[in-house]
Order: sequence, then structure tokens, then C-alpha cells
Amino acid sequence: MVIKIAVVGAAGRMGQIMVQGLSEYDDLSIVTVVDVLEVPGATNWVTSVTDLSANDVDVVVDFSSAAGATATLRWCAVNGVAAVIGATGLSPEQVRSAVDENANVVLAANFSIGAILAERFAAQAAPYFERVEIIEMHHDQKRDAPSGTSLATASAMAVARRAAQVSTNPDPTVSLVLEGARGALGEGDIPIHSVRLPGLVAHQEVIFGRPGEGLTIRHDSYDRSSFVSGVALAVRSVRNRPGLTVGLDELI
Repeated sequence: MVIKIAVVGAAGRMGQIMVQGLSEYDDLSIVTVVDVLEVPGATNWVTSVTDLSANDVDVVVDFSSAAGATATLRWCAVNGVAAVIGATGLSPEQVRSAVDENANVVLAANFSIGAILAERFAAQAAPYFERVEIIEMHHDQKRDAPSGTSLATASAMAVARRAAQVSTNPDPTVSLVLEGARGALGEGDIPIHSVRLPGLVAHQEVIFGRPGEGLTIRHDSYDRSSFVSGVALAVRSVRNRPGLTVGLDELI
């Protein structure tokens, strides 16, 4: 069975990649693209999610904005259509306020399979190391810091440490020559350092240390096409997952 997809935010950088990448799968079909801006080469382009026909769409993939994704979620909830949301700046609480508990929604800060696995590996390692810090590096057009992926990674490690009844050793730094030099503190008081430079896409290092040894878990997305396979996985899964699924971890 071919899954019929509408892509919202199709004129944007990520939207264009999703349209191209998802079209390459035999079991997925892009039936409509949605954006207030014209989508070059689109044969079925509409300017609003309200212009969609629920009978023609199985899943809506949204890489627009927080406001745009909220409108998408409300339309999907009313029309019984599943949604995969990759728009940044939207929290699980905001999603729950826009849809009822029976809506089928996958919300993820990162659709890279490698990034999700790196987060899982970091959580496995966290109870065995006394200290850990995160360095996340992104392109210079990214507006938020730290990244959602780094926050999720810190949270996963903090949960693993609490389950193992292990706490993070206190930071030995007692004097900051420059305020903020030690980064921001994520969950579990794990330092997160954000880098924004042209030429980067999405990269993260989780650096562990204990007496006599260290461990670094690094993931690199060299191109935004790395997110397509994760979105395809979410599209295939979302209609069988009532409620809100946050992140891809449960799907892998």
C-alpha cells in the first residue's frame, strides 16, 4: 500500500529535501505540497493546509514553523489525518494542546537515525563515567541554542544516571574569567556548548571522562538528506501509534 503524503513548508530548505527524498521510496507518494511561497516544479501546490483534502492524504509531514505546525496539527486532528512534525520550536506540551489524545502524531527534534543511536549509546555509557559534556555544532542559520538534540541527549543521560543511582561529579571550576565559558547546564547539570558556523550542518560530540580514560561519541550529519530516512520511518509508523510519540527512539 502506498502512503499518500502532503509536505507542509515545501518551499523551505528542509521541505524541498523532504519532497525530493521521500519521493524516491516506492511505498511513499507526495500528493500535495503546501507553502505560502510558490514551490518550484510542484504539480499540486496549495498555500494553506486548509486547502488539503483529507480523503487524499494519509500523513502530513510538516517542516514549516511552530505556528505553521500548530495549524497543521489542528487540521489533522479535525480531519483524522496523521502528522509527522519536524518544525523547530514546538514542545510536546504545545502539541498536546493542539490535538486530542487520540491523534496520531510523531514529533522529533532530529530525524537522523545516526543521531538517535548516538543518543542511545550516550545514555548507556552515562552511568559509568564521572563527568560528561556535550558540544553541539550547527550551521549559522540555526536560530535556537542549545539544539533540541543536545537537550534530549542530556535528558537521556540524566535519566540513565538516576536509574543507576549515579550522580555527576561537581564542576571543579571555581572562577569564570568569562561568563558562560563552561556552557549552559542541561538536565542533570550536564554542560552543553553550542557552536554556530557556516559550512556546518548538524554535529554533536558527547565527551565522557573518568580517571585514566575517556570516551567520545560523535555523530555528523554532512547533508540534510540524512534526515529523510528517519522521516520515512516516522511516516510508515505514525498511523499505527495513537497519541503523541516524541522522538524516533521508540521506532528504532
